[in-house]
Amino acid sequence: MTDSKRRRGLVVASALLGGVLALTGCSGGGGAKASGGGDNSQAQTDEAAAKKSSEAQITITPKDGSDNASINNSASVRVAKGTLTDVSMTTTDGKAVAGALSADKTSWKPSVQLDRSTTYKLSAEAKDADGRVAHENASFTTVSPANSFIGNFTPDNGSTVGVGMPVSINFDKAITNKAAVQKGITVTSTSGQEVVGHWFNANRIDFRPETYWKANSTVTLRLALDGVQGANGVYGVQQKTVTFHIGRNQISYVDAKTKQMKVTQDGQVVKSIPISAGSPEHKTYQGIMVMSEKFKQTRMNGATVGFTDDDGKGEYDIKDVPHAIRLTSSGTFLHGNYWGAKSIFGNVNTSHGCVGLPDAKGAGDPNTPAAWVYEHSLIGDVVVIKNTGDKTVSPDNGLNGWNLDWAQWKAGSAV
Repeated sequence: MTDSKRRRGLVVASALLGGVLALTGCSGGGGAKASGGGDNSQAQTDEAAAKKSSEAQITITPKDGSDNASINNSASVRVAKGTLTDVSMTTTDGKAVAGALSADKTSWKPSVQLDRSTTYKLSAEAKDADGRVAHENASFTTVSPANSFIGNFTPDNGSTVGVGMPVSINFDKAITNKAAVQKGITVTSTSGQEVVGHWFNANRIDFRPETYWKANSTVTLRLALDGVQGANGVYGVQQKTVTFHIGRNQISYVDAKTKQMKVTQDGQVVKSIPISAGSPEHKTYQGIMVMSEKFKQTRMNGATVGFTDDDGKGEYDIKDVPHAIRLTSSGTFLHGNYWGAKSIFGNVNTSHGCVGLPDAKGAGDPNTPAAWVYEHSLIGDVVVIKNTGDKTVSPDNGLNGWNLDWAQWKAGSAV
């Protein structure tokens, strides 16, 4: 082959190779254009999908993963731009929680109080105006007993009590933020009397008016303590309203010197009863005391209140004390006495500090003075004891805050 032919062949080959490269380049350019067209298709697909999704917006509270949630007000489901079609709430072990939809089907909440230290799961479904469905799920854990406090209160809801009955609340945790807790408690009366709280210690607050409750009035206790911080890391969980009724005005007066008890109603003496109070060695507290418990029969053992013999056993152990009415938490009672001679009543003080009334064994005789007092007394009735020679009962020994004057009482308020 001549050199000229070889050169012509190389030129042809080069041209062919250039054509291949050009075609490859065009193919690459065509590929980029196709990819751009693919992006447009995806945007159109996304837009179409968005148009098909529900407009209903579901909100579950508390937020998913929350802890220390309230047992009263935490759980709720709401929807905007739609209506709820299904809501289910369960514990982690599958126990269902009852709840109710609002009339317009835009909200849901449990119809029962939640438990503490429990994890709950909420699942909600809603539809918008076009029937398109939306879903939402969440779980949360309620406040634990270690991080919450509860107040045990007296008197009971719906009860009828005497004019001396305070509202007494004992918390299961020490309260350091007393002002916040007290602000979460309100006590009002239909009598219009001013009611003030008094802290006896970090766990107990009592409420009362300046003078005894007005007879036949109604008292309302409102606890709005849910979420209130009582101490560092400790929150209230109670949210409730309690009402009780004040009965007739009954006050009994015990005179350890004359050894007589006079029972008055609305200021008039309705019964006079001979009694036997504490002996000179075991004097009865004096002062204003409020009946806090009643027992048809109860056991009284001296060892439980520090009266023991040399062998450590109680100086007395009576298993069937009749018609016993508690006056102090330390063990002072107004009670029936069947074991003492009838001659002691009205004449000699022989007890270990209680006030004894004539009675019969077995608490079965309704005609005894003790039975009459028992049947005609309400929790909250007042007993005023004098001339015992002993000290005045401590205001926090039972429900006996009436032994503080009004200035002293108000000084114990945190607000």
